[in-house]
Formats: sequence, C-alpha cells, structure tokens
Amino acid sequence: MKKLMYLIIVIGVLALVVAGCGTSVNPVVPSLEQNKAAKGAVWHVPGDFVTIQLAIDSADVETGDTIMVGPGEHAGAIVTKAVEIMGEDGAVINSGPDFYSWMAGFLFNDDSGSGAIISHLQFEIVKFPIFSGGANDITVEHCTLLNPIQGISNWMGSRWQISHNEIIDLCTADGGGIGIFIGDYMAIPEGVNDNLVSHNKITGTLFVDVGDGGGYNGTGIVLYADFRRDAEGAVGIENNRIVHNKISLISDTPVVVDVVAIELTDSINDANPVIVDNAIGFNDLRGTELQIVLTPDNLDECNDISRNLGDNRGHGLHPAAFGPGGN
Repeated sequence: MKKLMYLIIVIGVLALVVAGCGTSVNPVVPSLEQNKAAKGAVWHVPGDFVTIQLAIDSADVETGDTIMVGPGEHAGAIVTKAVEIMGEDGAVINSGPDFYSWMAGFLFNDDSGSGAIISHLQFEIVKFPIFSGGANDITVEHCTLLNPIQGISNWMGSRWQISHNEIIDLCTADGGGIGIFIGDYMAIPEGVNDNLVSHNKITGTLFVDVGDGGGYNGTGIVLYADFRRDAEGAVGIENNRIVHNKISLISDTPVVVDVVAIELTDSINDANPVIVDNAIGFNDLRGTELQIVLTPDNLDECNDISRNLGDNRGHGLHPAAFGPGGN
C-alpha cells in the first residue's frame, strides 16, 4: 500500500504553525446563513484597503466584516478573524504568506479565524491555497484551485463546509498531490467531526515533480489519522460526510506516483480505528482508476461507504445514512 508521504513534511511544518495554540470549539454551530447575517461592515480591496491582510487586520473582531476582493491579482493572508472573503469576477489569489518552501493562499494558524468564509476566488501559483491548523466552522465554496500540492487542508477542525469548488490538476513535490484533506495527528479532545465535503469537482492530471522518489499516491479527498484511540481524551475522526463529489484524475507518471479518488488512512493501523462513522456516498469516481483505498482495508466495516458511481456501486445503505435527503 502506498502512503501519503507528503504528510510527514506537513506535520513538521504544522507543529511550528500551531505550537501553543488552543483548539476551542464554539458550542453553538452556526449555519452559513447565520455566519453571513452576523457580518458587519463591507470593505473593498483594493478600494478601501490595498491588501486583503490589511482588511483582515482592520476588521471588527466581533462581527468579522465582509471583504470584497476586486478583479485582478492579489496576495492571500493569515486569517485571524471570522471574516467573509468573497471574490468578485476575475479575483485571483496568486501569492501569499510563506509556507515552508512555497506560498500559501490563506493560512489559519490557530482557531482565531474560526467562522470565516472564503468564496468565489481563483487560486493560481500558490501551492497551499487554504491551510488550517485548528480553525473550526470554516466555509470554502465556489472557489477554483489550479495545480496545488495540497488544495484545501483542514487539520484538526470541525464543522467545515467545503462545497461547490473546482480543483483542476494537482502536483507533487516528493509528496502531496492532494485535493481536499481532513485530518488529525494530535488527538485533540474535541475530535475532527461534522465536516461536509460536497459537490466539489476534482479533475485533471497529477503532475509528478521531476526527481520525485514516489512510493505514495496522490488523492482527490483524504481522511487521515495519526494517533491512537487510547490517547488521552481522543475522540476520533467521526461523522464527516463526503457526498456528491466528482473526482476524475490521472497521473502523468503513474509508475512513480499514482492517484486515488478517495482515501481513508488510519496510519496507526491497529485494532481500534479512529476513523469511524463517516459517510462516503453518491460520489462519481468513474474517471479515476483507483477509486477508494482504505488503510487498514477493513475501514469499510466502521464507515458508511456505498452508492458511489464506479466500482463502489453498492446500494445496501439507505440514502438517509448520508445525511438529510441523502444530500
């Protein structure tokens, strides 16, 4: 079984990003409509502020405010407040905070940006468009991500809504090639729960970096755990839904790095799994040769994986297993 080797590098970086940061959870789960209703002033970039970072820094810490990003090229930012960042037609994020040897688009270094909304933006050049180390209640919708190493990365966050995004092409750098990632390696007491990944399109080619040593798979959507169930206070990666996504990927060098549509990886791989009670259904996986990879391979016994177009066409589970109305 190939492995997600790039996560070793990301974990090392993330340890620096989230050192000393808490992972508090808001006990009231706001809906997207409630998030939007709570916003305060509307600011324009570059009209009111030259950069998105200046707009975030000036936003009201209570209401968060809305930041409208105008057409043209912009730098991303470190998100520290519950702002809504919405792109107008032609808004492109093509630079941003330094992240290891690459650039990120938007970074969430802790939970201070919990409740933020990012929508209607195109990401180019930046290899980690959206990367979080502990934020909750994040919405990412209607964005286009071009050729990322790791597109939307949610470490240790709950109640994300990742929907109606398009990720076109992926790339590797001795690892990576991941479209949407949800995971935990710290065994946080709150768990990584109730994330929704729906109606996204992840298509195109995985471009393998010259000199890449291989030994792993690139993947459209990943649930990943690197901790034991018996870790103190550990809850697990539970009650997440991956539904109604279309994943059609090929690798330009499959003998070095191949691609998988959906991967669930419990790296400890013991008798007490931590990736449980998740629902993976109604996804169209027909354009990807390797469609579902489970590590260990019995994770289908503790997760609802059915009704996907492709090899996993099983109809044994009622649509209600995948959420209200099977949506």
